[in-house]
Amino acid sequence: MAGTDRSRNPEPRLARADELGALPAIEQRAGELLRGHPAYPVFAGHGLDQASLSEGLQRGQLWVVEAADGAIAGYLLGGRLEDAFHILQMDVDPAHARRGHGRALLRHALAQARASGLSAAVLTTLSDVPWNADFYASEGFVVVPPPHWSTGLRAVMAEEAALGFPMHLRVAMRCVG
Repeated sequence: MAGTDRSRNPEPRLARADELGALPAIEQRAGELLRGHPAYPVFAGHGLDQASLSEGLQRGQLWVVEAADGAIAGYLLGGRLEDAFHILQMDVDPAHARRGHGRALLRHALAQARASGLSAAVLTTLSDVPWNADFYASEGFVVVPPPHWSTGLRAVMAEEAALGFPMHLRVAMRCVG
């Protein structure tokens, strides 16, 4: 029955502590899609740790979405960067991709951020991967040119450079409203 198929109408919710262990594997499987990309070594070598996930859970800024079979299809970890909601990490398991899970997570997190008084959101992502910058642009995010980066965005980009990201392929993006 279409009404009970969660993959057709995914509803994100706050993660539970007992689900934190499943999230790094989702991140790893999603990162495998970048095999051969210049950023792959960074993704393969620097995943989210349990402390970051636990902190997101404690802040109430870690959401998951379930697939039709009840497995976690994806997650979004948020935070705050200066006066904006910061999308720290979002991954959808490739086994559940292209079913609206990422879009549902993003829209839900942005709605929660607005409800908490944050009218803007920021993130950093790859410019040349369609499910990165192009996806976020389809949801109203625009690239912020380096001269317009806030102090916080500069710090985030410096951290990413230190990890070894190919910075010529990284962009900062912002969404207002």
